[in-house]
Amino acid sequence: MATASESDKSAAELESRVWELVEKLRFCMFSSWDGARQHQRPLTAMPDREAGVIHFLVDAAGSKNWEAEKYPSVALAFMDSGKNDYLTIAGEAEITNDREQIKALWSPFAKAWWDSADDPAIRLLTVRPAQAEVWEGPNKLVAGAIMLASAATGQRPPVGDHGAVRL
Repeated sequence: MATASESDKSAAELESRVWELVEKLRFCMFSSWDGARQHQRPLTAMPDREAGVIHFLVDAAGSKNWEAEKYPSVALAFMDSGKNDYLTIAGEAEITNDREQIKALWSPFAKAWWDSADDPAIRLLTVRPAQAEVWEGPNKLVAGAIMLASAATGQRPPVGDHGAVRL
């Protein structure tokens, strides 16, 4: 695994950057395991930096629920394609029916899936991050110029900053 020393950032700076990216990007690919294969699906992250968790509102009937209950190790992948920034988070998931927290996280966006915060089909999926990796690259225009220059010179391109941190 990569270490914070591969980045110019300290472990504390990397941890802060992880939370900044989750708060900014919000949409991720959530990966779970069913015992035979991995499954990915897009979910909307609702981070709680103070508690050190990332919440998701999910439907009670979703396969991710029993997968997370049986195999709680999950992964989240975030991407800011405009800036070539990438974030992966590995952590432990828990499914609950915490009605108070569900109501606190309710938003107009959730209404696309459920009628109200009182809908009995809503569950709370909470991920407690254990480690994260961040890749920060130049924006698309700069990245394109770097790749063209590297192709012309035969030199490997500098791919940006990469660091990992345990959370």
